[in-house]
Amino acid sequence: MIRQLLLSETDFRADSAIPAMSGAFVLLAEEFPTVTVWPLSLAGHTNVLRLDAQEWRAPGFDPFDWDERVFTADTGGSAGNDLALHITGSPREALAATALEILTRYQGLVGRRNAASEGPLFDTILARHLALHDLSKPLVMADYRHALDTWQWVLRLAPQADLALQAAALFHDVERLLSEADARVEHHARDYQAFKDAHAARGADVACTLLADVGVDKGTRERMRWLIGRHERPEADVCLTLLNDADALSFFSLNASGFARYFPLEHTRRKVVYTLGRLRPNQRWRLARVRLAPQVRRLLEEAIGAITLPTTMQESA
Repeated sequence: MIRQLLLSETDFRADSAIPAMSGAFVLLAEEFPTVTVWPLSLAGHTNVLRLDAQEWRAPGFDPFDWDERVFTADTGGSAGNDLALHITGSPREALAATALEILTRYQGLVGRRNAASEGPLFDTILARHLALHDLSKPLVMADYRHALDTWQWVLRLAPQADLALQAAALFHDVERLLSEADARVEHHARDYQAFKDAHAARGADVACTLLADVGVDKGTRERMRWLIGRHERPEADVCLTLLNDADALSFFSLNASGFARYFPLEHTRRKVVYTLGRLRPNQRWRLARVRLAPQVRRLLEEAIGAITLPTTMQESA
């Protein structure tokens, strides 16, 4: 798990190991409260991954190219061996802004939890969720990472999220393990919305059965079933809205690069428009703090306009 962020070019106060709380450092603390920022000089880590901020912000950079490097650096969070990210190559504020983007992409490795997801029951839920996934299959691996990422987005958007919402985030795409583990078929659907609705309904039933097996109470299971069964259609329900926001943000922050490589351009364009429609307008500002692959950025700007996606965090930071 990622627990430490090492910023070697950060200006630390002489009387403290904590950087002055301003600008991007405030956002880091708010968005990733379980990750501690340290100067490299205080590090005593054995599992450190060095990442170059200039490479991350280079024109034409696709974050997909870093994925295996970062994901495989995590050793599973054994005691005393959590992963530390050492980010270099930029001035102070720009370094923190880049760190925020990098943590956003790899937040599945952060594993943030709250009062509802601490304890042995959620440990069992996570273990059952992992056991469902044959991680030797690339598409299943992508689905697993997306599930963890959506869960983490839920906790960023709603730090007090209850068990039903967190479980819904983890299991919302479980149906794909039955229908699309070896090859995607969604681009062949004549009625895309109907295809997605059927996916949600089947997944809700599967998830409900799985959580019954690990001892989750009926009320929580039924609430989770309702959320998953409707997660492809935004509605007024607060938790359903949060699940849709988290799922959409995860697509753009983690999945979109790989999606654009796998699917034809026209289907990628349709997916971008469809997913944007599931994200509330008041959450779209978060897309400005996501490192998008160039082709995805072009499609997103085509859909909502370049002015909505300022480049300050990406190219000019």
